[in-house]
Amino acid sequence: MTAIYNDLHQFSNYVQPINLTFHQYLLSADDPLLVHTGNIHQAEALIPQLKEALNGKELKYIFISHFEGDECGGLRIILEHFPQAKPICSEVTARQLSGFGITDEFIIKRDGERLTTNEYELEFINYPSEMHLWGGLLILENKRNIFFSSDLMFNLGEASGTVAESNWDDEVNNISHEQVPDSNKRAELQQNLLKLNPKFIATGHGQCIKLL
Repeated sequence: MTAIYNDLHQFSNYVQPINLTFHQYLLSADDPLLVHTGNIHQAEALIPQLKEALNGKELKYIFISHFEGDECGGLRIILEHFPQAKPICSEVTARQLSGFGITDEFIIKRDGERLTTNEYELEFINYPSEMHLWGGLLILENKRNIFFSSDLMFNLGEASGTVAESNWDDEVNNISHEQVPDSNKRAELQQNLLKLNPKFIATGHGQCIKLL
């Protein structure tokens, strides 16, 4: 567990055979927000660290960018320990969570909508998530200017607690076919993202990015 940026905690797991680091995040506010659960094994390892970071607080929300194993594979286990927490996701992801019998309780958000608490404001952005281009979501936390990039911006390698420096326009323009296979949807996403002005990218994989 690492305090990666102000009150944002990062939990990481490096998988050597595929040379990839998986991150989950906790925004440690009065209404704590968990970003992604990890897969079922990562979630089991996450729970004691999460309880330590919460320090007696109740987990309020769990953000799921899209329906994939490392984003929500451990959701059922997390909810066993934090049954009051409400998943936040897109309508498509909600259908998968319900259809696979994981949970029927969630908060559905759409592109352009926001969720505001006393300590943070989440702005939701449409995300045509690979591989099936299912409608997912990304979030920008507007008070801290943190962009949670999910699988959109990432690097290989062991990257627990590491931060690189870059430029927002370069990161957006470097979004490739591997991240969004449909060229039209990719161009539309890039156009929308270039309107934003974050200061920090909390990546799903690889180094986080401090924006210059």
